[in-house]
Amino acid sequence: MTVELTYLAYTIALFFVVVLLQGHSGIANNGPMAMANNRDNLNPPTTYQARMKRLTDNFRENLWFFTPLILIAAMANISNQWTVLGAQLFFWSRLAHAVWYAFGWPYVRPLLWLAGIIACALIFLALFGVLV
Repeated sequence: MTVELTYLAYTIALFFVVVLLQGHSGIANNGPMAMANNRDNLNPPTTYQARMKRLTDNFRENLWFFTPLILIAAMANISNQWTVLGAQLFFWSRLAHAVWYAFGWPYVRPLLWLAGIIACALIFLALFGVLV
């Protein structure tokens, strides 16, 4: 397995943890029976629960940039310093972004999001031979 595919697997594992944290926030706010039921009459979300929902949505949206690029690179047998750097940068920026977002810390979060977008741009440019 290439380094890029390994980092894709790490990223999916991280996303799974984020989804579990979101689920836990719902259980903490509503109780396990309410969350196991039809969810028609839930409590209003807590600040943390709403933040975890936004984090999960943001992560999912960013996976739509990263995942196809990594899979295209793998299918095209393209792996170089830029695709590896892009995969590593994406994973580590998403990890830091998730921590920053979960704790509600200000200011740095958008920069961590931008680092993930730059990571995807590196992979995209490497796919088309701009970065060799």
